[in-house]
Amino acid sequence: MDYDIIGDVHGQAGKLKALLRKLGYVEAGTWKPPVGRQAVFLGDLIDRGPAQVEVVSIVRGMIDAGDARCVMGNHEFNAIGFATPRADGSGEYLRRHIPKNRHQHSEFLRQVGEGSALHRELVDWFQTLPPALELAGIRAVHAWWNQDFVDLVAKRFWDGTRMSQSFLHASYERGTEDWAAMEGLTKGLEIALPEGYSFTDHDGIERTNVRTRWWLQGELTYRDVAIVEGDAIAQMPEIPVPRDVIGAPSPGAPVFVGHYWLKGVPKLQSPTVACLDYSAAHEGPMVAYRWSGESKLDAGNFVIAA
Repeated sequence: MDYDIIGDVHGQAGKLKALLRKLGYVEAGTWKPPVGRQAVFLGDLIDRGPAQVEVVSIVRGMIDAGDARCVMGNHEFNAIGFATPRADGSGEYLRRHIPKNRHQHSEFLRQVGEGSALHRELVDWFQTLPPALELAGIRAVHAWWNQDFVDLVAKRFWDGTRMSQSFLHASYERGTEDWAAMEGLTKGLEIALPEGYSFTDHDGIERTNVRTRWWLQGELTYRDVAIVEGDAIAQMPEIPVPRDVIGAPSPGAPVFVGHYWLKGVPKLQSPTVACLDYSAAHEGPMVAYRWSGESKLDAGNFVIAA
């Protein structure tokens, strides 16, 4: 089987359909791939965009037909937590309904109708999405392939064909192994900036932790590894990152991720790592990688639809 790996969609049904057509998929009840191929979605199907229900319907239909797979992104994980009451009877939810969290999720809630049967159905379906996929020749995860986390989730996540409730509740308890695994796989490797340093993210929130280019190796500074937008890079200190903070990428098959809001012309992060999130949620294109068995990735295999 060969794969077409597709980056974050965020409710952009028009861009998704344009990309599928460019990849040679044909709409026939569901979107059918060329013979011998299958789509792999990297999560973050929802939030922000204008057609989130349609996007989920497209992907879900393809999965049901055996023509696609999809990993869980942080936005699906957040949606599950936002809709799930805590088990302690406090009346609170796993993901608190504070203004910041509600704002990030507000467009999804508006489009599905908060608390509706459709809302409950989609949240239930999100719990069937694996946090990571290791297929014949490729690995797919939303943000960071950390083998220890992948192995832990493989043992604890599943309750038959869906996320177990014990794992779900544990994964929202800060400091547990389950929490660390889901934070890492769906949100990436974040490291604390040295004392006195911070930056403002694209949602206007001040951060003292920064997402990192976990695939880099060697002598690195915080500015080298930081993934931030625009002028925020100037706020990153040119101070060496301790050697034990960023480990070497797991050896093995190529890894595909989304999540990182990259901009510009798509490029490989390394010969075996490709990020496919180029800010399609806003003005950027939707990006796929057409994989046909190669062990070293080729930038010529990116496929782009605006």
